[in-house]
Amino acid sequence: MDDTTGTLDEALERIHVSGPERDGWLSNHAPMAVEALVRHGQASAVHRWLDRYGPKLEEMPVAGAPVTGRNWHEALGDPRRVADWTAYFERETARAPWRDVLAAWWPRLLPGIAAGATHPVIRVGHSVRTLLTGEETAPRVRELAHALGYWAARHQPLPALTPLGPAPSAAAALDLVPLVPEQSGGIRERFAQLTGFPEWPAQPGRESAGPRPVGPEPAHREPVGPEAARSALRELVRASTHRYATHAHGEPIMLVHAATAPNAVLRTLPALPRELWAPSLRAAWAASAAVTAAYAPREAAPVPASAGAAPDAGELFARAAAHGDDHTIKFTDTALDVGDALAFSAARSAIELNPPVF
Repeated sequence: MDDTTGTLDEALERIHVSGPERDGWLSNHAPMAVEALVRHGQASAVHRWLDRYGPKLEEMPVAGAPVTGRNWHEALGDPRRVADWTAYFERETARAPWRDVLAAWWPRLLPGIAAGATHPVIRVGHSVRTLLTGEETAPRVRELAHALGYWAARHQPLPALTPLGPAPSAAAALDLVPLVPEQSGGIRERFAQLTGFPEWPAQPGRESAGPRPVGPEPAHREPVGPEAARSALRELVRASTHRYATHAHGEPIMLVHAATAPNAVLRTLPALPRELWAPSLRAAWAASAAVTAAYAPREAAPVPASAGAAPDAGELFARAAAHGDDHTIKFTDTALDVGDALAFSAARSAIELNPPVF
């Protein structure tokens, strides 16, 4: 993405004086939303959108003790250290290529993919997409540092999960995800109730009994090859985006993450060593399944009549930009990646169900 207007860099510089959260734990969606706006031809709307969203944000917390290569283990998952983590990754990306920093830290952070309601990994995905498709400017590299710092500070693995048997497809696996018993309270309370997910994609030769933590495993136990992992991730993004069209009524804000989180991983794959692609798939599936278990309704709605309408990407994203809700903008961005009529219908559902900003 070559942003000849300079709008994205200007917006990121405005955003980087703020912390990654507000009101205690709500995520700062600005860097993700403005990246999507610029990418889809809505650069002229960015500063107006930030003028409306910016007053919600809070200053970056005060830094404490520096995070270093020796003490990072003790700071991992401590949200009070978010400024320390951000400063650490700013130093790391200043001294080494951003791809090297990402490759070193991705497997360390991946077990905590669901932390912060999956917003940290989504922010990383938007950042990496920009770096891969456009100029590597200082604000864009700094944005990756902020995203990684947020993830490290909020890092929190899911409970150990028991495989519940294989599913033949991503769509079937999502349908078979057991919903948590109490769909109330915050996301951390809901995630604490998780016990097991369907096994997808099927992995012959892996023991099927007993709980195991979410995250990468030794390469010799991972039968899914890199290209198969990327293909499965595409299938998961498509299935979770399609599912939103019939299940968004359960929780239209939170359920977008079942699609946008795995799509963030998919966008990041080209910047990662291929040996990390299969573990990335497994973590992305866990994140999507966790959000589904926590927020999906027990009954599906009929497929919207608009699912048969001819897709018009420009018109659809313009509607999302005019709507202004950050989750709606990001979900529509993912729906455009999927690119079919049912995905576009799902994006229309987000526009209709989520409260507009403008």
